Amino acid sequence: MDYLDMDTENCPVRRALDLVGEKWSLLILRDAFNGVRRYDDFRRHIGLSEAVLADRLRKLVAAGVLRVEPYREPGARTRSQYRLTSKGRDLWPVLLALKQWGDTHAGDPAGTPLDIRHADCGAPVRVEVVCGGDDHATLSPYEVTVRSGPAARPRRD
Repeated sequence: MDYLDMDTENCPVRRALDLVGEKWSLLILRDAFNGVRRYDDFRRHIGLSEAVLADRLRKLVAAGVLRVEPYREPGARTRSQYRLTSKGRDLWPVLLALKQWGDTHAGDPAGTPLDIRHADCGAPVRVEVVCGGDDHATLSPYEVTVRSGPAARPRRD
């Protein structure tokens, strides 16, 4: 089946964007990957309204990307914090790829504001697309073939 003949309603990119493709959701995830856990810290750091933050957090929790955990500081009431689930942690390469693209094509001329390095050796971290076979190098979009998969459906006009 030719790509243009395929139905796009079942597209995994589309389904992923339905869950996390909104700007504020991605910024919440960026902060969560950088250790932000508490509602007030998200709000202060990202600078969005309480209503929008509450809505995005609720959606990310409902999608299983974040989970709510109680915490309590001495002498204070129990409150909630947000932690990445395994499903959420699987978005790390996506966020890194967006950062990498942003540094290259939309970055500050002074350099990156967030320098991510391997803790063991100190080398910069980067996202690459590689072949699953042995000893293959990084691939470009021109070195792959796209075929319809088992869930592909014909386009309905």
